[in-house]
Amino acid sequence: MSADLSQLVKAYDVRGVVPDQWDESLAELFGAAFVQVTGASAIVTGHDMRPSSPGLSAAFARGAAARGVDVTEIGLCSTDQLYYASGAFGLPGAMFTASHNPAKYNGIKMCRAGAAPVGQDTGLAEIRQLVESWLDSGAPEVSGPTGTITKRDTLEDYAAHLRGLVDLTSIRPLKVVVDAGNGMGGHTVPTVFAGLPLTLVPMYFELDGTFPNHEANPLDPANIVDLQARVREEGADLGIAFDGDADRCFVVDENGDPVPPSAITALVAARELARNGGTGVIIHNLITSWSVPEVVKENGGTPVRTRVGHSFIKAEMAKSGAIFGGEHSAHYYFKDFWNADTGMLAALHVLAALGGQDGPLSALVAQYDRYVGSGEINSTVDDQGARLAAIRAAYEGQDDLTLDELDGLTVTSADWWFNVRPSNTEPLLRLNTEARDEATMGKVRDEVLGIIRG
Repeated sequence: MSADLSQLVKAYDVRGVVPDQWDESLAELFGAAFVQVTGASAIVTGHDMRPSSPGLSAAFARGAAARGVDVTEIGLCSTDQLYYASGAFGLPGAMFTASHNPAKYNGIKMCRAGAAPVGQDTGLAEIRQLVESWLDSGAPEVSGPTGTITKRDTLEDYAAHLRGLVDLTSIRPLKVVVDAGNGMGGHTVPTVFAGLPLTLVPMYFELDGTFPNHEANPLDPANIVDLQARVREEGADLGIAFDGDADRCFVVDENGDPVPPSAITALVAARELARNGGTGVIIHNLITSWSVPEVVKENGGTPVRTRVGHSFIKAEMAKSGAIFGGEHSAHYYFKDFWNADTGMLAALHVLAALGGQDGPLSALVAQYDRYVGSGEINSTVDDQGARLAAIRAAYEGQDDLTLDELDGLTVTSADWWFNVRPSNTEPLLRLNTEARDEATMGKVRDEVLGIIRG
């Protein structure tokens, strides 16, 4: 097919509309290029519940096997289940999913052995170049026998591994509503939660890649309305929502109120530090709450601030030997999970923390949720650089402010901070701000938006 790979190959993965932007013939080329770049003799693949996923995954496997590489297909799985297989088997892996994107999309998340990320700087650019060079003629044939393609179920092993990382033996009975959004959480949750003292109220567990109930993107408040209502209706202790490929989890308390991912990051950081003797490095991206580094220090740890994006988090995790990392977008990374992200393990930590004491979740997380945040606000702009320069000009030179450009522009005072980052893929600026009180947060937010939107 004629394909524009500049629109298909993103910073961290492959993602586009099927069949308009890519199809099984292109997936086969990606399989061949993936094994050439990684030098693998064997790989593992998995896929989500989207209608196009089985065919794309099978084509990728054919492309790899044609180059003499043995392929283990674990079939239907969550993205973190694929990372588990990559780590447990010591093999590079490829997961076919478009995460929370609408049904017409699909993609590939690739990793090296041990779930090490493959992004633009770690192999994805080379994979793209190879595929582009093969678009007209196909992948060149190689000598030697074709690799084998075998199927293997890893769900039970994945679940057992996760449960071995969190002590859930003495938690009190809990009632939990889980909204799987017709995504892969409906496949993994029943097995992972099996045997725990939980009354599980399932919502949208039917695997359906057309997402008939709502988008599988809990970061959008509209998509957790059903969960919030059900938690209140059931009198549940908490609610958990997973995104389409179930690598992110979002939590609501017993009142149906969302728990900010920064508060979950702080809670899990405190637990992981306790599990590691009260010491260790915790990674957080620069738009998580002030609460995160504060809690880390209070619990004996060392916070390390990094850019937004899983490739940066994973690289810093490996460099620093960090035991845990968290992002504002509800990605949670664990050293004991090959530095990869798993929302399911974060969910188990929340269940363990809540079930290990008698109070409600709202009271438990209050100690980790200390400030007022705006959430991420996107603005379409004509010139990202000019708008950023205007913001810098408005705030630089003031003695009580610090400015840094680790990722976009961050301006910090004693009582508030904000960060403005350009999108890599769209003409957007993303604003996050936080303050010690609602009035200050609103004032800063509106000032910066006034500059962004001119």
